[in-house]
Amino acid sequence: MIQLLIIAVLFTGALFYIGRMIYKSLTAKKGCGTDCKCGVDFSNAGPQKAGK
Repeated sequence: MIQLLIIAVLFTGALFYIGRMIYKSLTAKKGCGTDCKCGVDFSNAGPQKAGK
């Protein structure tokens, strides 16, 4: 009987862990991460000449 209780507790913990991972992956991110460079303006970027 005690073995069944241990298995039930472990199974419930695993379900909670998987559910939390799925929930976190599906929720929208609130902003940029560190060093994502999403606000950098690359409009003036272009190929550079080899001599410069």
